[in-house]
Amino acid sequence: MSDYFLEAGTGCGFTVQKGDFMFIKDVEGEQVADVVFYTAADKEERFDPTVTMDASHSYATGKGSILYSNIYRPLATVVEDTVEQHDLLNSACRPEMYEFLYGEPLHRSCFENLNEALRPFGIPAPHQHYPWNVFMNTVVGSHGSLTVERPRSRRGDFVVVRAEVDLIVAVSACPCSESACNGFHCTPIAVSVSPTL
Repeated sequence: MSDYFLEAGTGCGFTVQKGDFMFIKDVEGEQVADVVFYTAADKEERFDPTVTMDASHSYATGKGSILYSNIYRPLATVVEDTVEQHDLLNSACRPEMYEFLYGEPLHRSCFENLNEALRPFGIPAPHQHYPWNVFMNTVVGSHGSLTVERPRSRRGDFVVVRAEVDLIVAVSACPCSESACNGFHCTPIAVSVSPTL
């Protein structure tokens, strides 16, 4: 088993072998984890939320959901989930977002955390990251409006995915404390990788 503890606002990268399980735990509650997947065999093949929504006919993910790549191949399957409220609609926060919304251009971001986590694996920074936003509570209104509310996750809540191919994974404990996204207070995320549940 490999364990990774992400202090509030930080990120990390690691590999997951086909058939292994990745556990993502909200340590204190109400904390979002941005997660991106790349295939180890082809770094051009990566997790794609729009393909995942197209293949599943849903913008919701939970136990039993399959996370697909940009070429419609299953990358991971959600096998356990104590929250079942995650987000496929929002891109990773980035410095320009913090400047636009909060007037803080030097703010730490998931975009930077993910880039730093992927760099040792030879994956160049993309124009933007489109992650699986674990524990993020995005509410879609009746006329298509989007609001991000406080996560439903509480201390110790978790999600487990099984890798369907060899993966390179990056995770960011989202550093946004300016909104309800992380309950106005950023906290750690714990990740572990194991060959068994």
